[in-house]
Amino acid sequence: MPYATTPDGVRIAYQIRGEGSGTPLVLLAGQANNHHWWDGVRDDFHAARSTLTLDYRGTGESDKPDTPYSTELFAQDVIAVLDDLGADRADVYGTSMGGRVAQQLAARHPHRVRALVLGCTSPGGPHGVERGNDVRRSLVQQQPGAARQALLELMYTPAWLATHAGPYRTLGDPGMPAHAQRRHLAASNQHDAWALLPGVGAPTLVVHGSDDLLNPAANAPLLANRIPGAGLHMIPGARHAYFEEFRTVASPLVLDFLTSVPGR
Repeated sequence: MPYATTPDGVRIAYQIRGEGSGTPLVLLAGQANNHHWWDGVRDDFHAARSTLTLDYRGTGESDKPDTPYSTELFAQDVIAVLDDLGADRADVYGTSMGGRVAQQLAARHPHRVRALVLGCTSPGGPHGVERGNDVRRSLVQQQPGAARQALLELMYTPAWLATHAGPYRTLGDPGMPAHAQRRHLAASNQHDAWALLPGVGAPTLVVHGSDDLLNPAANAPLLANRIPGAGLHMIPGARHAYFEEFRTVASPLVLDFLTSVPGR
């Protein structure tokens, strides 16, 4: 597995898949998850694009320093990976916390992002719409398995869960040390890109499930209205992991958008 080394000396593991031509597609996972977040859908893009994933610092095969993390720092780690590959720019598709990282990437490194897709994410800060207290309480239940079940039900619809027994790749990296989990949570919670978003110049598509309570769907129009020229697509009935459960809608939607952007 290849590694890139960041300016602060952290090794970031990354993975390249597919033989598609054109600009590579960077896929950014959610909070406290490694590249396996994308296992269920990344093949959907390979007819047209090669895909690039990474293990965030603190996850997977990457280093796990017990130092402050931030979405801006995660974006700098993506730049280190692109530099290691010799890729001048990429298309970027980030979901959940990965969408927060993608906002930082597109705003702070505009020459490296050709096109941007923001999925089930939020601008953060005082302008972001936070999940309800009932959702928060459901995720910290003490009964064995209760919090995991609550997270599953926030990710997927009952119909999906009834017919898909797993394994589920979106529930967190089981190998993360506790300090890295805390650092990821802090990075996501402290994200605030509101002031940066009007400066995003890359063509942007915002995608969100209409029934997402984990990252409330009201964040989608906030992002689309804040980023100049951004498009918005709500997927009816979808929850947080829309990209997996509703892949037959979401993946073609993203590919059509990327194809529509001039200059592959």
